[in-house]
Amino acid sequence: MIPYFIANPGISAAEAAADLGVTTKQLMSDLNQLWMCGLPGYGPGDLIDLSFSEESIEVTFSAGIDRPLRLTSTEATALLVALRSIVDMPGMVDPTAAHAAIAKLESAIVGGKTSDDAESREQVPPAEAPAVATVRSALARQHALRLVYYSASRDVVSERVVDPIRIVLVDNNSYLQAWCRQAEGVRLFRFDRIEAATELDEPARPPSHATEEAAALDLFQDDPAVPLARLRIRGDYGWVLDQYPMHRMAVHPDGSIEATMRFATLDWMARLLLGFGSGVTVLGPPELIAAVRERSNAALAAYAAAGFLETR
Repeated sequence: MIPYFIANPGISAAEAAADLGVTTKQLMSDLNQLWMCGLPGYGPGDLIDLSFSEESIEVTFSAGIDRPLRLTSTEATALLVALRSIVDMPGMVDPTAAHAAIAKLESAIVGGKTSDDAESREQVPPAEAPAVATVRSALARQHALRLVYYSASRDVVSERVVDPIRIVLVDNNSYLQAWCRQAEGVRLFRFDRIEAATELDEPARPPSHATEEAAALDLFQDDPAVPLARLRIRGDYGWVLDQYPMHRMAVHPDGSIEATMRFATLDWMARLLLGFGSGVTVLGPPELIAAVRERSNAALAAYAAAGFLETR
């Protein structure tokens, strides 16, 4: 900001806010903060000094910040690594802008010569999935969305209208955090499971409590309305606790672990547990035990019919 105001002495707050892409209120707040910044020591003579109002802004003492700060090679490399880590995560950044920034950073790091790889990325920016682009647009314009979404926990595709709140990164996956009008609660929608998105011509109106920073960031909230499975996990299958939303309840002398897990549909949970074979035993509820037993018997009968099992 300091080099900008040095280059534009006496500019009005409205003009500066338009140039810098912020509101006038935000600019005045930033100027009040900037007024208290300075060099180490932070005495009155070391602080940046400004003369500002909504009619005119002028820097009277820059504290040595007369031009934009430049990145060191270490800082540029760290920024490059960070950009590369998120550019392929849907929705987190505009891929065209991110790849252009990567190309410029690479050019600066190698001394002004852009590598062939960087040039190709800048000339041919990656195509963003239409659904992802629509979600980012609706979020920026504060419009409601109609989503066609695949729910892995229910193994179903559903359509719902949501009020977008923000885009978040949880466990190395990007999500749209939104108020779901159907569920009447905050939900996380993983970008790679959004099959289609339509921006609606109506403003997003999430309830005020839903916009809190930590609202619904737990992917697997302990909702008592959702069925609870009780499981006994063999000691050598302890890895499943890291892969699925399970809560450890007890560890038995033989090394097995008793745990619980919420599930949305009986059919999905039964199929999941069958995939673990003898590594996971169902302790309850009774309807889940019956579903697993029924599917197991059907699988054994199919193998026997195909001649893969010997009957005694």
